[in-house]
Amino acid sequence: MAELTQAEVVYSPRSLRVWRTLWNWLGFFFQIFLSILRALGHLPLLSSSSSSSSHSFKPLPVVELSETDHLSALEIAADPDSLVADETVQKLTVVLDLDETLVCAYETSSLPIVLRNQAIEAGLKWFELECVSSDKEFEGKPKINYVTVFERPGLDEFLKQLGDFADLVLFTAGLEGYARPLVDRIDTEKRFCLRLYRPSTTSTEYREHVKDLTCVSKDPRRIVIVDNNPFSFLLQPVNGIPCVPFSAGQPHDTQLLDVLLPLLKHLSEQKDVRPVLYDRFHMPEWFQKQGIPASGLT
Repeated sequence: MAELTQAEVVYSPRSLRVWRTLWNWLGFFFQIFLSILRALGHLPLLSSSSSSSSHSFKPLPVVELSETDHLSALEIAADPDSLVADETVQKLTVVLDLDETLVCAYETSSLPIVLRNQAIEAGLKWFELECVSSDKEFEGKPKINYVTVFERPGLDEFLKQLGDFADLVLFTAGLEGYARPLVDRIDTEKRFCLRLYRPSTTSTEYREHVKDLTCVSKDPRRIVIVDNNPFSFLLQPVNGIPCVPFSAGQPHDTQLLDVLLPLLKHLSEQKDVRPVLYDRFHMPEWFQKQGIPASGLT
């Protein structure tokens, strides 16, 4: 019994030091993990919606046009009433969201260097930006935030080709102090005929920062909105395309050119985009599953 007591006295301090070392290492790795998680989320300033709404739904993937879709397009072409006649064509209006749809942006100081380097090495186009925050400094001067922006692969070519058959509108729930200089960088050719920021959004009983398409066009047959947040278009659910969100961790994303562009081209040939979009996404039913009744949709 005396030997056992002596052994405990001799070896307990060493065991305690080992456990403390292991615990410190676990805490260190846990802090790194938390930092990465924080950086993967967008800043409240940059995000087009609140964090509560962005995590309350599962984004719907955009479905590529299949062979049957192309076949149906050919069948429609045989019916002159189904396609828009060239002499009376009204250009399709395409409303595009900004954050997580065309770009992703991070506060530079909180962006992990590993994530930044991996995205750049993988070939993502990027730039750094100074933007004016809604917060004020001690002297009352506007606070300047430094932001790192990554462009979704194929963005420039997407806007170029899309502009050939559609009128482009930028509609973001982001603040103008952040969004305006960012859009200036990605739209050097002035392809957007209209830019709308957070003050142009509306609040509803179910969500804030909703994008009402009637402020863009009074013709619901020839307008479509592309947004990673479906709640943005809950007022016009059959005019929306819920796209896959984009982040810096997706350097090989092909949504713009391989998925969205063919779909939008197909829609540009229709007199009314709503039947096509309803058949593809069934958004009114999806909203009802989220607790928004049909009376809350228009």
